[in-house]
Amino acid sequence: QVQLVESGGGLVQAGGSLRLSCVASGRTLSAYAMGWFRQTPGSERAFIAASAGGIEHYADSVKGRFTVSRDHAKNTMYLQMNSLKPEDSAVYYCAEKRSYGGDEYDQVSWYDYWGQGTQVTVSS
Repeated sequence: QVQLVESGGGLVQAGGSLRLSCVASGRTLSAYAMGWFRQTPGSERAFIAASAGGIEHYADSVKGRFTVSRDHAKNTMYLQMNSLKPEDSAVYYCAEKRSYGGDEYDQVSWYDYWGQGTQVTVSS
């Protein structure tokens, strides 16, 4: 049984930065991939970043501003968010794919485990 817990969300002004963390517990094997998604009310959960098979991927909307990283020893994934914009406001979720099974890292259905989310609000 795997549990994922996000933290680091909060209220920031436009142009500011936040660093989100996702701590995983209960794993018997290292994850193949970990990803970050975000969701606003009335919309589908959207891909923003992932680390899969040692390769980083980013949605066009955050490329150049957000950076994903993993600390395998601490079972932790990070999302560094810089130059934040009001449109970045959302609930942010982390997810884990336990082993290789295709390469659909931008699809919600591909992941095996999900955290409960952390709120990020960016003011003008």
